[in-house]
Amino acid sequence: MAAPRRYYKPSGVSRVARARARYSIRLWSVRNARVLERFYGTFADLFLKLHPLWQAIGYARVERPVLVVEKATKGFLFDCRMCGKCVLSATGMSCPMNCPKSLRNGPCGGVRANGNCEVEPDMPCVWVQAWEGSQRMKSGDTIMGVQKPLDQSLVGSSSWLRVTAEAAAARAAAAKEPEQ
Repeated sequence: MAAPRRYYKPSGVSRVARARARYSIRLWSVRNARVLERFYGTFADLFLKLHPLWQAIGYARVERPVLVVEKATKGFLFDCRMCGKCVLSATGMSCPMNCPKSLRNGPCGGVRANGNCEVEPDMPCVWVQAWEGSQRMKSGDTIMGVQKPLDQSLVGSSSWLRVTAEAAAARAAAAKEPEQ
């Protein structure tokens, strides 16, 4: 006699439960958002100081080695999906791409009363975690900003290098503006 088919997935058989170790590190990152915010600020300043080096080598040539390090680091700490447009500094060190619905601007209407996700009942809502993490950060009000839709052409690319190139361009533009 064949085993009966299951037409539902019990809540105890969640993919989140199977990835609990990685998930607990993500929660640690949210709880320590203030420390990580300070570290990232220092790291971003260092990367910006290295802009002449990145430019001399060529951003395209340095992309792959930086991407390997970025993917390993952010994957471990934040369960990063490498969307190419990182918003961790605005979302309390909680990556919105971990939302089963990939919502980048806040929670859906399905957040459970206990703060868990409606799709993954065993997982706390990414956006509840983002709010808690942002309240620990010095720049906690940035969570209120609306994020632009994800540019799919950036998926799998380094956001560290993109942020650095954009900051260097903004700095160069500010230096060229005439004094008033």
